[in-house]
Amino acid sequence: MDGIYRVLVVMMIYIALATTEALAAKHVVTWDLSSDLSSWAKGRTFKVGDQLVFKYTSGLHSLVELSGEKEYKNCDIGNALDSMNGGNDAIKLTKPGTRYFACGTLGHCDQGMKLQIKTVAANEAGSSDDDQESSPSSSTSTSSPTSTTSTTSTSAGGVQSVASFISIFASITIGLLNMV
Repeated sequence: MDGIYRVLVVMMIYIALATTEALAAKHVVTWDLSSDLSSWAKGRTFKVGDQLVFKYTSGLHSLVELSGEKEYKNCDIGNALDSMNGGNDAIKLTKPGTRYFACGTLGHCDQGMKLQIKTVAANEAGSSDDDQESSPSSSTSTSSPTSTTSTTSTSAGGVQSVASFISIFASITIGLLNMV
């Protein structure tokens, strides 16, 4: 009988973890001077567990996480919390709060290449365009190439996977309980 309870506990933990992962979204940010990043961020809800992926040309741009609002407003990258230059940098949103990002290339932050996001608890409701792509307006001349900043939700397939797992879990549980 103890074995059955252990199996049930392990399965319940797995369900909790799978559900959390299934509801996370991946927000892909085209990190360049032509993106209107502040407008894009205002139309999104970022939740704990979500991921930001900054895509940019390595060598031309970089990514720094700033320590606070003052540094963000003044484009002060001198005391950055983190600095990346890979061109495909993923940031996991692990706790509620506001985070600040800027391009580390001289002058780019002052030209608007910075992003402020507010992360809310995973269970907090909010409006989100997680299943849609958006084309931010250009912050430079109209001859600039149009960039796309998108958000990809993993929740649709993830929820189906969790639902399938719960069905299997229920079948196994009923079978085990019938054996007792």
